[in-house]
Amino acid sequence: MRRVATLFSALTLATLSWTAGTAAHAAPASSPSAEGAGTSVSTEEQRAAVRFWTTDRLRAAQDVTALPAARTAKLATAPPTTGERVSVPPLPGPVAATSAPSTRATSPTAWTGGGLISTTAGKVFFQNASGGTFACSATVANSDNRSVVLTAGHCVVDAATGTGYRNWVFIPGYSNGNRPYGTFSARSLFWEPQYVSTRSNANWDYAFAVMSTLNGRTLAETVGAQGIAFNSQTGRHVHSFGYGGSAAEGNGERLNHCEGNEFPDAGRPGSTMWGIDCVQTGGSSGGGFLADFSGGGGYLIGNISVSAGANEYHPTLGNEALDLYRRAGAA
Repeated sequence: MRRVATLFSALTLATLSWTAGTAAHAAPASSPSAEGAGTSVSTEEQRAAVRFWTTDRLRAAQDVTALPAARTAKLATAPPTTGERVSVPPLPGPVAATSAPSTRATSPTAWTGGGLISTTAGKVFFQNASGGTFACSATVANSDNRSVVLTAGHCVVDAATGTGYRNWVFIPGYSNGNRPYGTFSARSLFWEPQYVSTRSNANWDYAFAVMSTLNGRTLAETVGAQGIAFNSQTGRHVHSFGYGGSAAEGNGERLNHCEGNEFPDAGRPGSTMWGIDCVQTGGSSGGGFLADFSGGGGYLIGNISVSAGANEYHPTLGNEALDLYRRAGAA
């Protein structure tokens, strides 16, 4: 059984104080970017990160939960701004057989549909400043540099200090400990400045990581990429994907799927988030929400961020997210 570290008790972003887990052979802290909303990672650190994540460390990593709604009430800030709709289409990857669609998932269900999502969704592993090791989810997003993944802000940065996490890697297509396309290390992490300045306002709980090449190929050249949309229509039928850590979800060892019609988050004043009647557990944080989903491909419109009861919510991707995405794509 995998262990789950709740953000309230172990990774609470306003008061991060986790000290469990091993810090042996930890990579040195990465250097902040000039714009103060990201971290660059040296080539030496990237190589060290891949070496760091042995099979035993993957198994020992704590599954980060989605942000509990009770811990995300800090919403006294201007909401994300909106503008012209911008979308980038999916990028085909290796041929991944598409089987019969998975059963309509109103509770987390193992994804059996194959297709592009089976290669572009994956697990994130990282280490915090105290040496604790953790797991989240992420999805490859098509970008200019063919190297970007979308995940949650609370999977890349400590909102209390503005310090990016280290030994950050992404394993696309992760399944039962297998790394079918290898382990990609991050060379840059980009998060929204408002996420840190507001001490984890969930409206800004998205981030992008730029992954290094592997065997001379970019991430998207290796596995393909989902499309991504900004300032997109809300209230649609959407799908979410992640590596939940409960026994019912395969203990974080398989990709799971939820779907439903979006509704606005009415439970927290000032929230601009949207959610569905399905919730994945620890380890699914950062997993993609997709619209216009068919045959395993679609358009990312957000990431798993907040859980409340039987619902999970994602931040919307507005103008600020578009700017951050463009910075990541140009890195």
